Amino acid sequence: MTSTVHQYDLTDCDREPIHRPGNIQNFGALIALNADWIVAHRSANLSDILGRDHAPTIGARLGEHFVPTAMTQLREAAGQLDEGDTTGNSADLVSRLFGISLMGNGDLFDIAVHRTGRLVVIELEPHAPGGELTHLGGLRPLMQRLARHNDVGDLCADAARQMKTLLGFDRVMVYRFHPDGSGEVFAEAREPRLEPFLNLRYPHTDIPQQARTLYLRNLLRIIADVDATPVPIEPATTLEGAPLDLSLSTLRAVSPIHLEYLRNMGVAASLSISIVVGGKLWGLFACHHYEPRSASYSLRTTAELFAQLFALQLELAISTAGSRVAERGRQLHDRLMTRLVGGTALVENLATLDSVIGQVIPHDGASAFVDGDYRCRGAAPSEEEFMALVPALNAASTSQIIATEALADLLSAAAAFADRACGALVIPVSRRPRDYVVLWRRDLPQVVVWAGRPEKAVDYGPNGPRLSPRKSFEAWQQSVEGRSTPWTPEELTVAEHVRITLLEVILRLSDEQMVERQRAAEQQELLIAELNHRVRNILTLIRGLVSQSRSEGTSIEQFADLVGGRIRALALAHDNITREQWAPASLHDLIRTEAEAYLSGKIQRVSITGPDVLVAPEAYTVLALVLHEMMTNSAKYGSLCDSSGRLAIDTRLDKLGDLQISWRESGGPPVRPPQRRGFGSTIIERSIPYELRGAANLRHKLSGVEADFTIPSRFVQPAGPGAAREPAEGFTLMERKGSEGTGTMQHVLVVEDSMIIAMDAEEALLGLGVPRVSVVSSVAGALPMLEQDRPDLALLDFNLGVESSEPIARALDAADIPYWFVTGYGDAIAQLGETSARGILQKPYSPADLAGILEEMRGG
Repeated sequence: MTSTVHQYDLTDCDREPIHRPGNIQNFGALIALNADWIVAHRSANLSDILGRDHAPTIGARLGEHFVPTAMTQLREAAGQLDEGDTTGNSADLVSRLFGISLMGNGDLFDIAVHRTGRLVVIELEPHAPGGELTHLGGLRPLMQRLARHNDVGDLCADAARQMKTLLGFDRVMVYRFHPDGSGEVFAEAREPRLEPFLNLRYPHTDIPQQARTLYLRNLLRIIADVDATPVPIEPATTLEGAPLDLSLSTLRAVSPIHLEYLRNMGVAASLSISIVVGGKLWGLFACHHYEPRSASYSLRTTAELFAQLFALQLELAISTAGSRVAERGRQLHDRLMTRLVGGTALVENLATLDSVIGQVIPHDGASAFVDGDYRCRGAAPSEEEFMALVPALNAASTSQIIATEALADLLSAAAAFADRACGALVIPVSRRPRDYVVLWRRDLPQVVVWAGRPEKAVDYGPNGPRLSPRKSFEAWQQSVEGRSTPWTPEELTVAEHVRITLLEVILRLSDEQMVERQRAAEQQELLIAELNHRVRNILTLIRGLVSQSRSEGTSIEQFADLVGGRIRALALAHDNITREQWAPASLHDLIRTEAEAYLSGKIQRVSITGPDVLVAPEAYTVLALVLHEMMTNSAKYGSLCDSSGRLAIDTRLDKLGDLQISWRESGGPPVRPPQRRGFGSTIIERSIPYELRGAANLRHKLSGVEADFTIPSRFVQPAGPGAAREPAEGFTLMERKGSEGTGTMQHVLVVEDSMIIAMDAEEALLGLGVPRVSVVSSVAGALPMLEQDRPDLALLDFNLGVESSEPIARALDAADIPYWFVTGYGDAIAQLGETSARGILQKPYSPADLAGILEEMRGG
């Protein structure tokens, strides 16, 4: 059956209507009204629908053709459109009437009524008897079946089967849209004879954006016969010249290109119903039949209602899945907060962060960039490669997660590491755009199966080029490289939980750092006070050493040696205990340090037995002085003063935990008790009992000196395995570098910012036979001298107040002049061992140390 569609508008009854071709399908009729006035051209097709005696005429009222009961029903249906919105806006609402007798002659019609602008549009179709009740009654069991599914995939597959049963079409597909606009056959129910379309992908051009916008307004779209000739609208425009808006029309025809598209697929009839979730177009029910098929209006209404109920069930399933994801996100939050406590910087916890997040969001690598510090694990860019991305990342929103399968498509700099990581999930973790945690995914070469080649062909006609539908729907495989596995919506939801959690962690760390800074400031004040106290104690101690030693030396030189040796012992002890931030230090290290410093060539004659122990700092310096005096006396008068004597030192912890030190000399010259009691003997016998409340017993036997010392347990603790360090470097020279020095040192340059130390070094060098010594205190003073008066050797104090002597060292390297660094920083200056310096001389140093340097330079 064919029909003609008319547009009726009484805005100007005297004007001649304008005729243009229309686009209405021919299985129904359409009437457009302004109030109830009719303006139209007679049409045999319309007469076929309503009957020749009842077809409307131009200038008549609709009530002249329809019975009063029908007119009342139509007015009520139009009135319901206004009731749908309290603002009077009836857009996108459609009133439906089933089995209405328009002429009172027993012919029944199904009617759809909607508004468009100032017009009321009535669409008429012949009624299928009894259909609406039968169809609506079958919805309940269908929905009960769907309600059993929680999984989105299972739900869609069952919905496709139920829709096929309801409509009787050969193929029903659930078509889902992807974020990039392409679509995929997500579920399918079909006749066995048909080839499957399941999982085929369709490019976004198959359903243009304007068509998708229409799908949100008009949920159902039917094409009863792709080969039927559309019926024109008469007139084609209103009297104002505007075409009739058919967006909500069920009968509106479709684009010839779309009809050609369906013919290419062998489809004779189609029906689509929008699936709207959360106000957005999630997908479609796409129904195909391979013969013409016109479903009744009541059946289509039932299918539309089924699709809407299904969409609610789908939204519930998605929400349920989202709730599970949210719960996983909360669990992830709890695990991260538990694992990331302790005040450690986020970048230092990257391994923990990576492993915890990896349990929920699979990835191949991770990066953290916080406060300018960059760390990475697994498949990830290097720091240089990542820094090239930061400016662009900083331009994005501070709270917006960036998820991409191919970062290089967004940021060209990412192409540098696309072979390692191409997919990125960028999580900003600060309020300012500067801190990020990024999860990376490797390239995953994929094969995407398209329904034909995804590019539409371009045909050339009388009006120029136009897109034509694809003419091949055989599965076409496309290899895709440079892309990772996509980040799923569930993973993005978890990533948002991670972002909030890491923000909380960073804020907590910031609070802890603020508290820590305040605590550090208070501690610094205490340290300054403690440093002041210790400096005063050291000065007082040195003054005491000088005062008590003045009666021991028979000459100025002997006196200087005595005092210098004791100060050196204190310096060595201080160096050992400050090496571990003023912590207990090894007793065996102390003994070896003393032996190495003063018994050059005799160290193999000293044996140390027993377990090592750690001695508290307050006892360490006391023991250093005692051992220094014992070692000095042995080297001068005891078993180590000749070539045959030996020294045995044994250490042990007794039952009370006190440290017992046994000193036994043997094989040396006969020992005679000293005729005079000096300050050294006082240090040996009285220091430990007086300062540590321990015990000291010194015995001068003919066979050798013996001594026993007891250090109370509160000052000692077991060293434990691996606690002992390498022997202290003391004042011995580093391993020599470069070529040997030759000849006599005629000119030595001393760079020292302390005048007293510089004068002492100058005096010592002159006393060792160096003819000329030049002393300067700065880089500016030294560099001109190197150009004008080349020295044979240089001693460089590393720290010259506000500058270092590194520029001088570079100039000496260029001039091939040997040099030694001089420093008081102990182990903290160990990095100087990587320079071209011949060695490092630690302060305080003695003339003997300088003599060793000169001897080495002479090749001795």
